[in-house]
Amino acid sequence: MLKDLVQALERLPPARRWLVGLSGGLDSVALLHGLAQLDAPPGSPGLRAVHVHHGLHARADEWARQCQVLCDALEVPLEVVNVDARPRRGQSPEAAARRARYEALADRMAPGDALLTAHHRRDQAETLLLQLLRGAGPAGLSAMPRWQPYGSGWHGRPLLDMDRSVLEAHAHQHDLVWVEDDSNTDLGLDRNLLRHEVMPQLRQRWPALDTTLARAAGLQAEAQELLAERAREDLQDLRGEVAGTLSIPAIRALRRPRQRNAVRGWLQEKGLPVPNQNRLESLLHQIRDASPDTRLRVSWPGAEVRGYRDSLHAMAPLPPVDSGRVWSWDGTTELHLPELGMTLSVEEMARLHELDPTRLAWPLTVHLRRGGETCRLRGQTRILKKLFQEAGIPPWERERIPLIYAGDRLALVWGLWCCDLPTGVVGGEASE
Repeated sequence: MLKDLVQALERLPPARRWLVGLSGGLDSVALLHGLAQLDAPPGSPGLRAVHVHHGLHARADEWARQCQVLCDALEVPLEVVNVDARPRRGQSPEAAARRARYEALADRMAPGDALLTAHHRRDQAETLLLQLLRGAGPAGLSAMPRWQPYGSGWHGRPLLDMDRSVLEAHAHQHDLVWVEDDSNTDLGLDRNLLRHEVMPQLRQRWPALDTTLARAAGLQAEAQELLAERAREDLQDLRGEVAGTLSIPAIRALRRPRQRNAVRGWLQEKGLPVPNQNRLESLLHQIRDASPDTRLRVSWPGAEVRGYRDSLHAMAPLPPVDSGRVWSWDGTTELHLPELGMTLSVEEMARLHELDPTRLAWPLTVHLRRGGETCRLRGQTRILKKLFQEAGIPPWERERIPLIYAGDRLALVWGLWCCDLPTGVVGGEASE
């Protein structure tokens, strides 16, 4: 195993430090032990382990203690991280635990670190079959890459070409001790059903099954890279006038397969999850029929796409805001507005508006749009809605822009305009 491990590590990018995700099971125990046994010349990456304590199993504390015993014996530093792995609405317990685990691991990575996990050839075969049964395309059927950017560094799988039997032999040869998670035998979970019922029968008929499926995953990865390259080329011609958007008319001019591919590439470029086939088709259907006045919007877990004037915008789902909310502000300290994801400060007001809030009439209050607001600019009273339209501000952004009132007068629209105010409300007339 050690010779194969060395060769696998040579195929991965350089790293400042190896961070091993240690569950305590056979696979991760064998990986950590193998790495600890390597002759490390000067300048080799440092080695440490992280065990994520989900708190979901009665033996979770025992598993953490077992990981500590192993790491003490190997003289490898270990960090045990407690996480909240409760599933969100519509999320499976497996997905919730996986999300919590990888978020915790990413949080512990410094620039140049490599997260190493013990996925092996059988895991790869199971992943490909699961994706196939879910109707995945080339991206899903590529299964797990050998390495990929992750957190502040990258995530590598140095055992991906090894069969689990190699890890088992290594563990027995060195009398390693590992934990057994009894949930791994729960046939109500898709992967376990494949692992314990389906795959053994397939291997009896096709002994080279794992190798064959791993090769198929590699071919799908090549196909996916070609699709990604075509998406990058298409996106150069699809960019909208607003940075980060796509042109709806330009998307319409493509054939449907290229539309799908380009939109997927655009979402991945933004770091957003790609929708399932039904949601993607719904989005393309709305794009086809949208007029400049259409309120195009399609949402799925982790992302949403909206249309405004011939441009397509993508973002993380926006939480609802209370248009009746009012904040008091002393104009000197920072005002945190977590609902809007921003903080108001004297320095920002001076930078954006060249205005000192202490010169405004009191009290200072911060409002959100309710409709009907007006702002006097250059001697003319303008309806705020019209100003937003002229500035091309999308409707979903308008309702999140703070409106600063001095007394009962609208003094400024944060980041956009200072309203004309009479002497006494502000010392001198403000500029736009």
